[in-house]
Amino acid sequence: MSDNKAKPDSASAPLLSVRSLSVEFGTGGGAFRAVKDVSFDVQPGRTLAVVGESGSGKSVTSLAIMRLTDYTGGRIVGGEVLFRPDGTEALNLVEASDAKLREIRGNDIAMIFQEPMTSLNPVFTIGNQIAETLTLHEGLNTRDARTRAKELLQKVRLPDAEKLLDRYPHQLSGGMRQRVMIAMALACNPKLLIADEPTTALDVTIQAQILNIVRDLQQEMGTAVIFITHDMGVVAEMADDVVVMWKGEKVEQGPVREIFAAPKHPYTRALLSAVPRLGSLTGQPLPKRTPVIVMDGGEPKQVGETHIQNTADYTKPILQVGKLTTRFDVGKTFFGRVTHRVHAVEEVSFDIYPGETLALVGESGSGKSTIGRTLQQLVEPTGGTVRFNGRDMAAMSQADRRRLRQEIQYIFQDPFASLDPRHTVGYSIAEPIIVHGLIRDRKAIDRRVQELLEQVGLQPQHAKRYPHEFSGGQRQRVCIARALASDPKLIIADESVSALDVSIQAQIVNLLMELQERRHLSYLFITHDMAVVEKISHRVAVMYLGQIVEIGTRQAVFENPQHSYTRKLLSAVPIADPERERAQTRIEGEIPSPVRPVGQEPAIHQMREVEPGHWVAIEPERLRGAA
Repeated sequence: MSDNKAKPDSASAPLLSVRSLSVEFGTGGGAFRAVKDVSFDVQPGRTLAVVGESGSGKSVTSLAIMRLTDYTGGRIVGGEVLFRPDGTEALNLVEASDAKLREIRGNDIAMIFQEPMTSLNPVFTIGNQIAETLTLHEGLNTRDARTRAKELLQKVRLPDAEKLLDRYPHQLSGGMRQRVMIAMALACNPKLLIADEPTTALDVTIQAQILNIVRDLQQEMGTAVIFITHDMGVVAEMADDVVVMWKGEKVEQGPVREIFAAPKHPYTRALLSAVPRLGSLTGQPLPKRTPVIVMDGGEPKQVGETHIQNTADYTKPILQVGKLTTRFDVGKTFFGRVTHRVHAVEEVSFDIYPGETLALVGESGSGKSTIGRTLQQLVEPTGGTVRFNGRDMAAMSQADRRRLRQEIQYIFQDPFASLDPRHTVGYSIAEPIIVHGLIRDRKAIDRRVQELLEQVGLQPQHAKRYPHEFSGGQRQRVCIARALASDPKLIIADESVSALDVSIQAQIVNLLMELQERRHLSYLFITHDMAVVEKISHRVAVMYLGQIVEIGTRQAVFENPQHSYTRKLLSAVPIADPERERAQTRIEGEIPSPVRPVGQEPAIHQMREVEPGHWVAIEPERLRGAA
């Protein structure tokens, strides 16, 4: 189209029409086509979810709509992106001039990115960054722009908006930063909002708040939304229509209820089969391993089997934690006197038994990762006792502590950051074997590395590859193999599946459960994903502000939650069922700060046993009534 314009077919024309879109990136081996001949429509006021795993092309498609691929090494090599902001004639964004695109971006089409910290400028205040958008597109003066910025922060339910205007991005939590991004995106009342994985890295309660805000603002302003995600629970909660992408192509499209009720493409069925569904184990006392459908050469293949995880031996605990306290000094006077402390963990007690998985759940800042790092001797405790196989860790010699590191291993959230990019994965897996002197012979070490790779579902020849040559799921398998190398008794898995696509996540969870049965491993499974917790854990401990507020069997905690915070966590989980009525409960506010002035100690919760083995913190009646 030489004039960039096209007449709409009817009065009810889509707001956005993507037609046969193809995007390529230049690589050392030639051009790589990331998006292949993709077409879909976005109707005014409706939400279209574009779903698929990492590498499916969904984010590249969203960037291409705004022509942002021009700045990331990508090139649109075919197709049209027809945008009708006023509902009359269409503008082909593929052929639009840079000046026209600058006018549209932020004004008519806005975008929320996955990581707000990389999208917000760290050297400007929040108020200045929102005001810049309003000054540029709306022509407001400085005073009016600041007033409008405050209104926008209030609209996305940020407390104390006046003070927030003068804060910098690093002074806000992840959930608050994401809400600032939403405020900026909606500053000019855009016709279309593109949200690219806006809740992936957030706690479940913060995610619920963000989804509620987007949904409410959409109804209020009539904005159309393209929601890019791999979380099928979010899709069920948010979407009207769904586009499923796989390997750069659209493989299925339809209304959300049809996609969930009767998926036609094998990949869509595989995607839905992998989703952990909260409540699926109701009435069952033990965790259960279930088969996963994976794509193998374009065909679906069932991997694994149904198996009850009856692995726990409750005769004698392998780990006993008693009144563990970990604090950090954060504020000092000019003369070095401590003024403030982070009360990360306060008098936490629990046991872990051989073959058992204890899930430690809670929001960011609750202290769960600090417990994991303290048990791994990465952080010194302030008080309390930790006993492993009956021996007090504090009374151990340095040599015994080194041996303990062999028996307690750690799997981190980000496998890429925890693998040395300069070494092959074979070297990384062999390192604990060499450090702890478990095997001396070089050939025997190589054989052991190959065995470990096979145990986690990789090939022996993968030992010669480097971390960047693997996918995220494969890298996490490498980290599991490295954790197994020293033949540990306890593995601390710290958010080890949180960043993975749902299909990869299901495979890793099954792998951890298989290894537990085979090796009689114990796990401390640290996470905020309640649906995964239900599948993998024997017992659950819920943490809030450094203390355990509820602990019991997985069945007791999930089917009979007693503490208001536990109920809040469970109610916030998006359920992958569009037929299910959306919860009307509003989750508001941030988790309070664990930083306190010296001398202001937090009150320690008193626990009561509501049924055998099920303990709950006693909370004020006003909190229980408000839950």
